[in-house]
Amino acid sequence: MCRVRVMAVASGGGHWIQLLRLSPAWKGQDCVYVTTSAGLRRDLPSQSQCDCRFYVVPDANRSRKLQLVRQLAAVGWVVLRERPGVVITTGASIGFFALVMAKIIGCRTVWLDSVANAEELSLSGKRARPFADLWLTQWPELAKAQTGRADGPSYRGSVL
Repeated sequence: MCRVRVMAVASGGGHWIQLLRLSPAWKGQDCVYVTTSAGLRRDLPSQSQCDCRFYVVPDANRSRKLQLVRQLAAVGWVVLRERPGVVITTGASIGFFALVMAKIIGCRTVWLDSVANAEELSLSGKRARPFADLWLTQWPELAKAQTGRADGPSYRGSVL
């Protein structure tokens, strides 16, 4: 059986929790986790369930522009080093940068917008659209089928 290299990317907090709830989907694959805090390593499935690598990149947000540049460079380095077959993210800026870099090198990509975004898509989620092969929301009201927007995300359920 050919294993796929799955890169799972999320910032800390709710984004990380939601990403880990998806981890059974890539059990048995070659896993790479990328996040913004070294302390989150403790949340990974036990080694008997998950043979994976773990990377920490700088945390960043819109108000810290220089940190965004550092985060982009660090995420780009990890994507180039690992050469994943698919990148999946629940956000935020770290996930957006991972999708952009992954698309540049020809990877498949999945964006799952955070469940916290109940009334509108996140800014990163909106910007991720051109780079996501599969663009998902966790709220049926925000899905293209409900809004009538042809360019909207799909709804396939919620992870929380």
